[in-house]
Amino acid sequence: MTRVEDKGRVAWRRESVRSAAEMGRVIDDVAAAMDAAGYPARDVFAVRLALDEAVANAVKHGHLGDASKPVRVRYRVGAGRTLAEVEDQGPGFDPAGVPDPTAEENLGRPSGRGLFLMRAYLTWCRHSGRGNRVTLCKHRSPA
Repeated sequence: MTRVEDKGRVAWRRESVRSAAEMGRVIDDVAAAMDAAGYPARDVFAVRLALDEAVANAVKHGHLGDASKPVRVRYRVGAGRTLAEVEDQGPGFDPAGVPDPTAEENLGRPSGRGLFLMRAYLTWCRHSGRGNRVTLCKHRSPA
């Protein structure tokens, strides 16, 4: 379900996701809005990747796969930047405590790669104090 909040120049769109199977719909909606706004393909790819990681983490780690709990996704695509927020109802985590997946001692561990990719592909990403909400930002790249 898409709801629109009109707060200023660019409307926020709101979606709920209850499972990994529903993620594609929301990610496709964001990508389509970015395409319609003329974002370069590399920017659309970056946001797709980051949103996939953020929503998957919220479903898997935040809600432990419990489909009765919706993951809230808000996004808006403006002329110069795309913002998205992903929030779950879980206890959260401390992103500073996630090991660097590029460190020699962590190369064989599966954790931390999603957060690393979000940070690498986006302009910035910020977590709430509790760690159960992440805000993703991608500034439009020069053409």
